[in-house]
Amino acid sequence: MSSYLIRGALFPILGLLPLANANAQGLVDDSKLKLQLRNVYFNENFRDEHGMSARGARTAKSERTEWAQGFLLDYQSGFTPGTVGFGVDALGLLGVRLDSGRGRSGTGLLPVHGDGRAADEFASAGMTAKVRVASTTIKYGTLLPKNPVLIYNDARLLPQTYQGAQVSSNDIDNLTLTGGRLKRFKLRDSSDSMPIVPDGYSGDQSGDFSYAGADYKLAKNLRLSYFYGELDNFYRQNFAGIQHDLPLGPGVLTSDLRYFHSADAGSAYGGKVDNDMLSGLLSYAVVGHTFNAGYQTLSGEGGLPYISGATVYSFSNVGIGKFIEEDEKTWMLGYGYDFARLGVPGLTFSTRYLSGNDGKSNSAVKEWERDAEVAYVVQQGTFKGLGVKLRNYVYRSDFSRGRDSNRVYVTYDIALW
Repeated sequence: MSSYLIRGALFPILGLLPLANANAQGLVDDSKLKLQLRNVYFNENFRDEHGMSARGARTAKSERTEWAQGFLLDYQSGFTPGTVGFGVDALGLLGVRLDSGRGRSGTGLLPVHGDGRAADEFASAGMTAKVRVASTTIKYGTLLPKNPVLIYNDARLLPQTYQGAQVSSNDIDNLTLTGGRLKRFKLRDSSDSMPIVPDGYSGDQSGDFSYAGADYKLAKNLRLSYFYGELDNFYRQNFAGIQHDLPLGPGVLTSDLRYFHSADAGSAYGGKVDNDMLSGLLSYAVVGHTFNAGYQTLSGEGGLPYISGATVYSFSNVGIGKFIEEDEKTWMLGYGYDFARLGVPGLTFSTRYLSGNDGKSNSAVKEWERDAEVAYVVQQGTFKGLGVKLRNYVYRSDFSRGRDSNRVYVTYDIALW
């Protein structure tokens, strides 16, 4: 194993031991150390003319193919005893190139040098101090935020991480309150800490990102949520959502309705924003089958803004396209099956189709995507937790490069204690 993993991940964790020895009860007894192995193969072939010049000469790569191994070492301590409990978490990340080339780099698995070649390896580490009072926890340091206005990206080899503070509280039954302020972040294929900017912004300004919101379980089958997020001097965003489960015949019908309102903020360095996005998805689960259908519409000025590199809390943020351009209208169909019903627990299949029209992105927007995924996780025995996932994406657009993508993920979680 690379020395980067030792220096970047193990040393911060070993540094916790003096603190642990000072007050081991709770801090160590409730701690967890997990190593996750990720092996990812990524192939993407471009299928349209958007990579060609006016004379037909190729100006962009026609293929991106890379293979890499990732290591994620995750330590989570317990808390010291007492009314106020203290703890420390640590996260070590290492990515190693297994196969790439100057003409095939840029998949998002590995950093790319100035000469177009992928890095042999890259690594980073982070620590998080935490304090717990009753059922409220305050964290400061490396964070993985996951809420409707900001979801860290974990769709490649290593996760995107953020630096800042967050507080979460479960002191009130059925209510979870969350708030935070973030100052910097690292992309999923980089070890460099960067200032926070919105996606697509190429200027030299940046801002801190603040968020706050609540998730409330109104009843056993009804869940409500509201969140507010703001990137200083760029945009502010309100989100409201409702989820409802309705027993229907032999299955359950789940309705999920989401609404975003976004507007520019402060100096509006990213330009004018006044956007509404409304989306809904109906899913019916019955005897292992899940059928779903949805519709999404954007209106106003600008598309849906979001933080650079992050995942969007949208049904349409699937494999390649996001379907969140100005005025875009998208409908979605999907199907999934859990083979546990046929005596093969851990084996699942899913597919979906999306079609977006009437949007604006310098020109009229029309795009569609078809995805399929087969996944299997070993349920018992020596290799319990070993997972294999195969993904195929087909994307076509009249404003962006069409592409076919095949991805293979092999993951294995090892609980070290």
